[in-house]
Amino acid sequence: MPSIDLSPSLSLRKRAIFAGAWNLGALVTSQAIRLGGNLIMARLLMPEMFGIMIIATTVSVVLHLLSDAGLRQNIIQSPRGDDPVFLNTVWTVQIVRGFVLFASTLLIAAFAWFAQVINLWSPESTYAAPELPLVLALTGFSAIIYGLQSTKVDVAVRAFQQKKVVLAEFVSQIAGLLVMLVIGYFTRSIWSLVGAGLVAALVSTLLGHFWFQGPPNRLLWDRTALKELVVFGRWILLSSAVGVLAMNGDRIWFGGSMSAAELGVYSIAVLILGAFALGVQRLVGAVALPAFSEATRNNDTARFHALYYRFRLIIDIALLFACGLFWTISPLIIHWLYDERYVEAGNMMSVLSLSFFILRYTVSHQAWLAQGLSKYQAMDNIIRAISLWVLLPLLLAIGGVKYAIWGVALHTFPTLVLIVYVNRRIGLFDLKRELVVLPMVLVGIGCGELVLGLAKWL
Repeated sequence: MPSIDLSPSLSLRKRAIFAGAWNLGALVTSQAIRLGGNLIMARLLMPEMFGIMIIATTVSVVLHLLSDAGLRQNIIQSPRGDDPVFLNTVWTVQIVRGFVLFASTLLIAAFAWFAQVINLWSPESTYAAPELPLVLALTGFSAIIYGLQSTKVDVAVRAFQQKKVVLAEFVSQIAGLLVMLVIGYFTRSIWSLVGAGLVAALVSTLLGHFWFQGPPNRLLWDRTALKELVVFGRWILLSSAVGVLAMNGDRIWFGGSMSAAELGVYSIAVLILGAFALGVQRLVGAVALPAFSEATRNNDTARFHALYYRFRLIIDIALLFACGLFWTISPLIIHWLYDERYVEAGNMMSVLSLSFFILRYTVSHQAWLAQGLSKYQAMDNIIRAISLWVLLPLLLAIGGVKYAIWGVALHTFPTLVLIVYVNRRIGLFDLKRELVVLPMVLVGIGCGELVLGLAKWL
């Protein structure tokens, strides 16, 4: 019988490749479904409805990030990540957090209603839309649903069991899409978008409990587990609290500077680029973080460095190419996919695609987390937040929304100083590797120009 190599490095490599393949397939499928659904809904609904929905979604994301203590990352990174006592404590904390988030959303919805009553906002502002308070209240209920999500899903990610995770996400996404299309077709209302989000959350949570293997979760409050959550999560919490201002500051400012229709057009540009960016972040988080964490737990520094440079090369090539490609063909994409109401989204996409240059360092962020250096993630987000909240009001005052969009695209560039500093300190900075991939931007631009030429010829 031939011998089988079960060395840790080979096992890790195989599991990482398998997990990456599943996540890549899921990424393509998920974004295709999401884009297809958006294309249909853009013809059923008015742009104003997307503008209102982006504000409701932003409020939900802001609240979640303000209270994000890295529970999922802790399960993946911690040596106790498969301990039932630890997992049940995490689940209990997660449930409490869900109810707090829902209560907070209701308070914000009440404030939004009261602000409209006293005419606090300009009538043309998105914040003055009469549907906004109720939309906020209903979308906030998803926090309770996700708070009940089983930790068995996170354990599966930790163990590179991506197949079930991907399939569960796919099923929940399809369920939400069907609800959105049915309600949207019959009502032509924003409630199709709200209902889709709630149904997707419910299906995802049910699958987590009843389809994934492992002991069922139960309420438990273990002090040692809670202490570990606090120690690991304090920097994550700070990072998320500050990061929320950097990640969603554009919508907060534009909600008061744009009409609901204009914000709806902006949301289309953000949706397409954001779907690509989110897919990359999820792929890196689902594959790189578990791989880095396992190498760290095994004290295998050489393996850790090899994994880091391998992931960096793949992500650098993909995102630098995408940066050049989207810079060139974004207007053409919008022209192909949407009607004339959304034409300005193409120019917005071209500018916003510059953010991909810094997005590729998400691999570095996962490496920091795997080594327990979450404080640097917090510092990164502090720089982003300060940069965005200085640039946006300044550019809005100078040249309005068109100038401000450049601030959204470029506000992450100051973080390069921190990234270089930290990576040099932990031995993950190689100037030659950093420079050799940069021509991929030009390759992307060249391919984009080729596509434009073919489009004109046809």
